[in-house]
Amino acid sequence: MAKKPVKKNTAKKTAKKKAVIKKTIPKKKATSPVKKKAAVKKKTAVKKAVVKKAAAKPVKKAAVKTPAVKKGSGKKPAPTNREKAILDIQHNLQIQKESLLKEASETLHILPGELNYPDMGDQATAETDRNFMLRLRDRDRGLLKKIDQTIDRIKSKVYGYCEACGEEIGIKRLQARPVTTLCVDCKTEQEEEERISKGI
Repeated sequence: MAKKPVKKNTAKKTAKKKAVIKKTIPKKKATSPVKKKAAVKKKTAVKKAVVKKAAAKPVKKAAVKTPAVKKGSGKKPAPTNREKAILDIQHNLQIQKESLLKEASETLHILPGELNYPDMGDQATAETDRNFMLRLRDRDRGLLKKIDQTIDRIKSKVYGYCEACGEEIGIKRLQARPVTTLCVDCKTEQEEEERISKGI
C-alpha cells in the first residue's frame, strides 16, 4: 500500500496568512447608531454654514454688453461709420467755406478800381487778369451757395441720398464730391442727356 503524503504544518501556514491579511486590511470601527446620527448632523451643519457664507458674499455679475441706447434713457446712440464720415465732410465744408470767404475779401482789396495804363498791351493784360479773377470769384460764389445748401441738408438729416432716385449715395462719392446731390448712376444719365441735347 502507498503511503499518503504527510501534510506538514498546513494549518499553521494558513493561520499565518490570515493573520497577515488581517493586519494589512484596516478594520472598520463599529459605530453605534447614535454616533452615526451625530456625524450626519455635523456634516449637514457644515454644509449649511458653507451655503450661508456663499449667500452672504455679494455675487459678481459678469459684464454684459448692453446696446448703446435703451429706449427712454435719453442718451444718444453711438454714431455709425457713415455718420462719422458725414460729420467729417461737414467739418471740411466749413473750413472750405471760411477759406473761400477769406479769398473773396482779399480779392476785393487787390482788384483796382480803374485800369489806366499808358501802354495798350499792359492795359489789355490787366483787364484779362481782372476778368479771370472775377470769373473765379463768381465760381467760388456758386460753390459757396452749394456748400451752404449741403450743410443745411446735413443738419436736416437728408444728406447722402440721391434727389432723383432716393437711393443712398456711396460714402466714397460723398468724400470726393461733398456737394453732390445725385448718385453715380443718376449723374451718368444726366450727363448723357445733356450730351444728346447739345448734339455732341
